[in-house]
Amino acid sequence: MEIRIEGKNCVVTGANSGIGFATAEALASRGATVYMVCRNKEKGETALSKIQSSTGNPNVHLEVCDLSSISEIKSFASRFSSKDVPVHVLVNNAGLMEQKRVTTSEGFELNFAVNVLGTYATTELMLPLLEIASPDARVITVSSGGMYSTPLTSDLQFSDGKFSGAEQYARNKRVQVALTEKWAEMYKNKGIGFYSMHPGWAETPGVAKSLPDFNKWLSGKLRTSEEGADTVIWLALQPKEKLVSGGFYFDRAEAPKHLKFAATRQSHAIIDSIVDTLRSL
Repeated sequence: MEIRIEGKNCVVTGANSGIGFATAEALASRGATVYMVCRNKEKGETALSKIQSSTGNPNVHLEVCDLSSISEIKSFASRFSSKDVPVHVLVNNAGLMEQKRVTTSEGFELNFAVNVLGTYATTELMLPLLEIASPDARVITVSSGGMYSTPLTSDLQFSDGKFSGAEQYARNKRVQVALTEKWAEMYKNKGIGFYSMHPGWAETPGVAKSLPDFNKWLSGKLRTSEEGADTVIWLALQPKEKLVSGGFYFDRAEAPKHLKFAATRQSHAIIDSIVDTLRSL
């Protein structure tokens, strides 16, 4: 974990607070050039100056993009591609749990738009820049242990039944793990490693906002954002031959993707049709 990564370019989404901020700060402290992708310009600028000041690294940059919007992601990817910089590490950290059903201006359910469609679009559009950085390129997606509770479903936008933000979040996180497996298989010859991880339950602004009772009940017992980000940093720094592309990691070790006796394993068979749906959107 003491390794220096000067000359490496790292893109971190949702980097202005919580695990994203801790990740961006830890990568910057090791000498990386860090691009913080944030929805809110003011919050992003505040976080950026904090990181530059705490790490002494001037090579930290802000990219403003609302990851719930496909048109904004396309615009960001186009702007970023024109820099012509290889992307060594892409951290898909941006995520949210909205308890009520909210539809974006593009017509997508909000949790799905950020957690699944945003993650998918960002990764696919960054592939050419990741390829330039191969064989050292890697994509790390911050999932959640919540995904253990639910199988993969083709009802991506929770159109059937009474909407539950917590269940939709768990479904979204299951998609991220299955997508990571699929990317590893699809792009195995491109020199890019794909990893998903579970940060543990950390006391972040996102948890405080979306699960206030849970956050209050376990106040002081949850992990810090830095502890939550630890495995992300570990995955970014490990020699790739020590990692399993497509793997799911927790506390610096590969973890099972399915609980015993949970009917989730077979559900991953529908990932191809889910990828087709995401591509069409």
